[in-house]
Amino acid sequence: MLRFLVRRSLGAAVILLIISALTFFLFYSIPRDPALLACGKNCTPDALEVIRRNMGIDKPVPVQYWEYMVGIFAGRDYAVGPCPAPCLGYSFVDNTPVWDTILDRFPTTVSLALGGAAVFLTVGLGTGMLAAARRGTLVDKIVSSGSLVLSSLQIYFVGPLAIALFVYQLGWLSQPEYVNLTDDPAGWFAGLILPWCVLSIIFTANYTRMARSTMIEQLQEDHVRTARAKGMARHTVFFRYAWRGSLIPIITIFGVDMGSLFGGAMITEFTFTLPGLGRLAVESVVNTNLPMLMGVMLFAATAIILFNIVVDAAYALIDPRVRLS
Repeated sequence: MLRFLVRRSLGAAVILLIISALTFFLFYSIPRDPALLACGKNCTPDALEVIRRNMGIDKPVPVQYWEYMVGIFAGRDYAVGPCPAPCLGYSFVDNTPVWDTILDRFPTTVSLALGGAAVFLTVGLGTGMLAAARRGTLVDKIVSSGSLVLSSLQIYFVGPLAIALFVYQLGWLSQPEYVNLTDDPAGWFAGLILPWCVLSIIFTANYTRMARSTMIEQLQEDHVRTARAKGMARHTVFFRYAWRGSLIPIITIFGVDMGSLFGGAMITEFTFTLPGLGRLAVESVVNTNLPMLMGVMLFAATAIILFNIVVDAAYALIDPRVRLS
């Protein structure tokens, strides 16, 4: 198991290195002058030169990339001040360290991702298993039709309607906002319950269909039929034999979804004005804030790759044959 994880980790490190090189080249080499983007409309030659020196882009691109990678692991010094490791540079907008800004926004994204995942896993897998157990009945048809309808909805459409209905008209929920969990657990829950439910709508539909299809497929397998023929109870066959075999495709999409959510749920954060990484990425695009945008992209890529490693480890635990691949 350890060798399996080491192999996957080394492969992930190579992928991250390639992503960082390509991203850095796209952001700092293709633009004619990245400093000009940071300088703004009323830019003078003196101000432009200061920005180039402060950003460290007055050197060849390969040297810039090397210094950038060294800064991530060992820190580096800018003209605006020292940048301790992990250093992802300074923002074009306010000259704040990129890493500090990401850490400031990360708790909002984590809270949104974990809460939403708890909702869509519980509801999606539960309804999918129910539909598989009642295959061909009215319950199955209602669940399948409902998941199809929910999958066609969009967050930017459902979110404002949910706020108007449950916050302003009915008054059942408070205005969505992020409150630090350690400061006010009740306020944290109340401020995120509506974003969790809206975020989970599309995911719930996907997991319902996936759970239903994989469970029906597993129920047709020979080992499940053998268990039935031996007279085992229906719930034992369902949960002990069929359920475990259906987990692999579900774990696959869950790992991808969680990696993406930890990188920032852009539409949800913008819809509910939550200060997370997704909103930070959009703001960086609008402000042409290249260091901040690159930092968020690298952070999101790292999250996706880490969750893929977790998925591989889960595969190995569920099916030992995977360890030999």
